[in-house]
Amino acid sequence: MPVYALSIHADYKCRHSGACCTADWDVPVELPLYKSLDEALTSARVTPAGVADQHTTPLIVEDDLPDDAAAMVARTSTGDCVFYHRHSGLCVVHRDLGEAMLPATCRHFPRLAVRDARGTFISLTHYCPTAAASLFRDDVPVRIVESPPAFPEADYEGLVITNDDWPPLLKPNVLADADSYDAWERHMVKRCADARLSPESVVATLERDARLVRAVSPVTGAAIAQAIAGLPDAGVPAPVPHSLDDSIAHLGDVAAAIPEEWRPEPDTQGLNESYLQFVRPGWHTWSLPLKRYLAAKAFASWTAYQGNGFLTIVHGIDAALGLVRIEASRQCRDAARPLEASLLQEAIREADFTLNHLAAGDELAERWSKVEA
Repeated sequence: MPVYALSIHADYKCRHSGACCTADWDVPVELPLYKSLDEALTSARVTPAGVADQHTTPLIVEDDLPDDAAAMVARTSTGDCVFYHRHSGLCVVHRDLGEAMLPATCRHFPRLAVRDARGTFISLTHYCPTAAASLFRDDVPVRIVESPPAFPEADYEGLVITNDDWPPLLKPNVLADADSYDAWERHMVKRCADARLSPESVVATLERDARLVRAVSPVTGAAIAQAIAGLPDAGVPAPVPHSLDDSIAHLGDVAAAIPEEWRPEPDTQGLNESYLQFVRPGWHTWSLPLKRYLAAKAFASWTAYQGNGFLTIVHGIDAALGLVRIEASRQCRDAARPLEASLLQEAIREADFTLNHLAAGDELAERWSKVEA
């Protein structure tokens, strides 16, 4: 099946930042791999780079494991993977045994894949610093590309849509089809690439477009695609918000979709003041990376299959932009200086950590689907 990615991600290559290896995440080890890794440890073909917390074994075998897992990779007392070598930034398993000996979680990060009847669509989580940096590149226009060199055809983990599953909904109880949804996905990315639009205008324009398309009658895949092709060329003007009120409302929805044991303590003190002083005045300066971030939310969207329509997808894109505003305000508050590239990159990383690694995607889609009413 063909593989697709955004042009800005198409040549992705790990730069060994170590963010994923030091995130204090659970990493399951599949049964066949467990046997091979255990043998490699026993024969000293690979040696942990760190000491496991409470001096456990590098591969922890316990009763309460995820399905298809034979063990969990141990972590140090600081949350590092025991196989992560901080000095070099390398994984000793990858270094000494090769990529094939990595757990699936490690092999696929930071990829976020959707496989449906059209092919495999791969986006990236921008919690990865290398992926976040790709939003700031200016050497390639953002578009959907086929056969990206970084992602050869393979069995990527992610959301798999079978022939028995529904295609995305146009609106509640009304299905699109593969071709019409493909047209909508490409349209969303094209709007994000439009140099005439600000990030806020992208969201406002897509909301208008979704409302126009969902009004088509009678509803057929061909009619939906025709409606998308006939959408107005001009965008919808939208100002930069004067406060974080709407963004904080989005944060509330996202926080409610995070399991209680992972939910961070609220941290909104002084954010609106920071936003008005440090973020809003220069927000327009960062339109390019912000719109590329929105394109990454429009492309390979799980919400398209978990939510109730095109408007839900747009609402999720708006929520992602709102979280970046909040995280940018936090970064600027803590640094006591105006927004700059390094602070925005960290804000995007934190927003994606929340959206992709803390919140439950299906619950988020359900909450975002309220806009379809």
